[in-house]
Amino acid sequence: MESLLSLAFDNLSSFDGGKIKKGLKQVEGLLAQICLSRPSSPRKQGAQPARDREQPSGKPLADLSGDPAFREFFKLQEGFEWNIAQRLLTTLDWLVVRGGDGHYDLLIVNALDLIQGVLLLHPPSKTLFSRSIHMNLLLDLLEPINCPAIQSATIITLVVALVGKPQNARVFEQLDGLLTITSLFKSRETGREVKFRLTEFLYFYLTPETASPAPPPRADGGRPMHHQRSPSKVARVLGGAGGPGGKADGRETASSNGSNNNNNNNNNNSSSRPGSEGPGGGSANTLSVAEKKQFVDRYLPGVVDELLKDLDTYKPFGGVLG
Repeated sequence: MESLLSLAFDNLSSFDGGKIKKGLKQVEGLLAQICLSRPSSPRKQGAQPARDREQPSGKPLADLSGDPAFREFFKLQEGFEWNIAQRLLTTLDWLVVRGGDGHYDLLIVNALDLIQGVLLLHPPSKTLFSRSIHMNLLLDLLEPINCPAIQSATIITLVVALVGKPQNARVFEQLDGLLTITSLFKSRETGREVKFRLTEFLYFYLTPETASPAPPPRADGGRPMHHQRSPSKVARVLGGAGGPGGKADGRETASSNGSNNNNNNNNNNSSSRPGSEGPGGGSANTLSVAEKKQFVDRYLPGVVDELLKDLDTYKPFGGVLG
């Protein structure tokens, strides 16, 4: 598996779009091998149409833990050298910086789809989004300058990154993520599909938070590297609309101060935030639904009550997140 990842990472680190596309395909193939299995009975397979025989069946999630390939994959993801999510984020950053003309839009969507899959297979990688540099990358992709396909894929990726990670949600809030989401939601230029995804995100955001168990410390004590991004363009796009703190753009301020300062600020603010606890606290920096309702009310007054009513009536997530 290391050799397959090495080939994929070499292509992902290339400056050539064709090689990056090949690297994304190689990662997709590796994840497919882990998640999919061929029918086990040759006799039954022979009785099926050729089209059905070519389609592998998905493995139940409960069965993955006993799969040797998955166990090897999970072990490799615990270290920096073979962590796929980190490599995909680095590639995504490169594509965003150089894809202003839409030339790399399809590759950006493919990278976002793969990030979703990796985070679901290896939840500890979600910790990457507790850093403002990576959360900023997703928020930049929600700006109106991007195509609807990128915006929709980004919203889904954002949900996956926040599920079970209240600390990621706090970073999202501190970087004016709600301002970005609600501004896109209110814009007349936002398409129907994107608004549907935004509504799903708001449903998710207003569900009770549950912290997932913290992953054990890595044996090598190392930490994934991250790269400083340029300030966000959201202030120019939104005409300088400010967040709760009255800043022109909380995300731009966070980027300019650097990731180390952001981490310190997050730690300092977490103990004073309502509903949160400091290091070792029991609530894992969670907020209540009422507190999050107040945040959303700042940007979408009168809408939150209807969203909460829908959540209580229809339970769009099947009660899984409630």
